[in-house]
Amino acid sequence: MMEHTNRNVFKAGMKTGIPIALGYLAVAFTLGIQAKRIGVTALQSALASFGLHASAGEYIAFSLYGAGAGILVLVLMEMVANARYLLMSCALSQKIPEDTALWKRLVMGYFVTDEIFGAAMSRPGKLNPYYIFGMAAVASPGWVLGTALGVILGNALPGNVVSALSVGLYGMFLACIIPEGKKNRAVALVIVISFLMSYLSTIIPVVKDLSNGIKIIVLTVVIAGGFTIIHPIRELEEED
Repeated sequence: MMEHTNRNVFKAGMKTGIPIALGYLAVAFTLGIQAKRIGVTALQSALASFGLHASAGEYIAFSLYGAGAGILVLVLMEMVANARYLLMSCALSQKIPEDTALWKRLVMGYFVTDEIFGAAMSRPGKLNPYYIFGMAAVASPGWVLGTALGVILGNALPGNVVSALSVGLYGMFLACIIPEGKKNRAVALVIVISFLMSYLSTIIPVVKDLSNGIKIIVLTVVIAGGFTIIHPIRELEEED
C-alpha cells in the first residue's frame, strides 16, 4: 500500500516538474552560451549543472573560472551565493514526517532549488519526499540538458527569443505563490512586502552592494521572523 502511495506521489511530482523543466531548459540555455564563451565543453557544463542546480551559482562559477580565479575563491563565492538553500532545507525539514530516512533527506537537500522548494511548500499537509523526487526526476534533466544545448548550439537562437522563454520560469514562480496568497491574507501581505523590500534592497546604499545570496538570506530571516511573531500559525496534528 505504501509503495502504491509513493508511486502516485512520485507521478504527481513529475507532473508538477514539467513546467519547471521547461523553464529550466530556457534559462540553462543562456547559461550554456556563457559557458561556451569561456571555453567550457558541453560535458563539463552538464556536469556542473548536475552538481550545482543553481543558476546564479553556476553563472558566478563560470565567470570566475573564465577570469582565472582559484579554487578557494570559487568555493567561497558558491557558499555565499547558494547559502539561501540552507534556509530552504531547514523549512522543508519541518514539513516532512519525522521518521523520514536519512538518505531521503539527503536526496531532497541535493535537489532543492527555488522552484522545487516553492512547489513543495505550497503542497498542503505533510510532504512526502517522493513528491520532490518526482519533480527532480523531470526538472534536473531539463536543467542539465539546457546547459549542454546552450554550449552546443551557441548563439543559434536570437537573444530576444531566449529572454522570452526564460520569462516562463517567473510565471511558474508566481503560480506557486499567488494561490496561497488568495487563501490567506497574511500570506498575501508577506508576498507584497517581500516584493517591496526586495526592490528597496537594490537601491538602498550599502545594502545594494551585498551579494544576492546574502540579501535573500537577510530578507527571508527578517520578513519570515517578523510575521512568525506577529501572525503565528499553529501546527495541526495529523489524523491517524
